[in-house]
Amino acid sequence: MLTLKKVSKTFNPGTVNEKKALDQVNLELADGDFATIVGSNGAGKSTLFNAITGAFYVDEGQIILAGEDITYKKEHLRSKVIGHLFQDPLKGTAPRMTIEENMALAYLRASTASHAYFSRISGREKQMFREQLSLLDMGLEDRMKQPVGLLSGGQRQALTLLMATMVTPRILLLDEHTAALDPATAAKVLDLTRRIVAERKITCLMVTHNMHQALELGNRTLMMDGGSIVFDVQGKEREKLTIDDLLKQFQDNAGKQLDNDRILLSR
Repeated sequence: MLTLKKVSKTFNPGTVNEKKALDQVNLELADGDFATIVGSNGAGKSTLFNAITGAFYVDEGQIILAGEDITYKKEHLRSKVIGHLFQDPLKGTAPRMTIEENMALAYLRASTASHAYFSRISGREKQMFREQLSLLDMGLEDRMKQPVGLLSGGQRQALTLLMATMVTPRILLLDEHTAALDPATAAKVLDLTRRIVAERKITCLMVTHNMHQALELGNRTLMMDGGSIVFDVQGKEREKLTIDDLLKQFQDNAGKQLDNDRILLSR
């Protein structure tokens, strides 16, 4: 589903602020893979996501999604087939627009019809929105005419997840999408994530600082450092790993200990 070939990106080249954010990254994700990604701050995790979504063009390398070379495809065109959730619940929705209007925009954006942006949502589609909202078990199906800005952070993040997957994307990128939520709400959104990804067989990449999630969610674990993937494990080998094993693999492959406090405290 996704292939990255020797992808590199340097910010502020030739200046004192030069930063090599991605360094010859190679990655292949099969259709239906659910991979978690861990690494210290500045390891390149969010930059990797931004390269895939088209927030910037990479300096070198190739990005292929579902057999199509999207390396230089514009961001708004990629957004039709790529779902992206951020750590900040305020991102991904328009606060002054209603729940129904936000869902309509997400639904029409993902449509392949050339006239989609100028279309109207039918009664049948509004009913579909209501049915989708009811799956969240948050009572939002009875608040469709209310502005999204009135929702809690957890409700907005759950709504954003629903909007990103309403039309099944080719790949779903989750950038610590539960990190800003309280533990109970985070667990609910994470459970919803797990269910949606499994039921729709969505190919997914999820950044997390929680080591338990890194080993328990999905079928594959990646570790990044210095803009490179330093460890990639899946299958039976992954099933046997403990958190201490994972930390040792990072130290062996990166040549240093993982020093992120949030990751270490999650042990």
